[in-house]
Amino acid sequence: MTHISVTVDGTVYEDEVEPRLLLVHYLRDRLGLTGTPVGCDTSNCGACTVELDGMSVKSCTVLAVQADGGEVTTVQGLARDGAWTPLQRAFHERHALQCGYCTPGMIMAARDLLRENPHPTPGEVCQALEGNLCRCTGYQNIVRAVLAAAEDTARETTGQDSAAGDGASGRRTASGQEVTA
Repeated sequence: MTHISVTVDGTVYEDEVEPRLLLVHYLRDRLGLTGTPVGCDTSNCGACTVELDGMSVKSCTVLAVQADGGEVTTVQGLARDGAWTPLQRAFHERHALQCGYCTPGMIMAARDLLRENPHPTPGEVCQALEGNLCRCTGYQNIVRAVLAAAEDTARETTGQDSAAGDGASGRRTASGQEVTA
């Protein structure tokens, strides 16, 4: 067993873990953060994308011991005090989810893109999300949601407000509260 100290969604955790334990399994099985799904366990689908020290990573390819001393942000850690990020709101309002399985990874990868490029083109959005697979949506609404989130973020920084969407199931999926198997 190896001792790790990792900050996840703002909370510090001290644990003893097997050196071979994947970060995705640590998040889900040890911490109960089931908003990050296990998709393929081979880094092909991107569903398990989280941020590690500010960079998006596929948590099925990172060992928990590699996160020692680091800061992990999951989709469940994005909304603060119930307030969605513009990206989560855009995914919900623009119907960028269907079954919801890819949604956490898509949101985390899109967040990484928007941090680096706050005004992406549709082509840049597609390129940034190419490591994340979706089996239901056809991607158009996902791209539209990311572009809308960029606009909404720009609007919010200038003091303009945007309307919040409604719909319980979509809210749970976009915020990572929908439990995935």
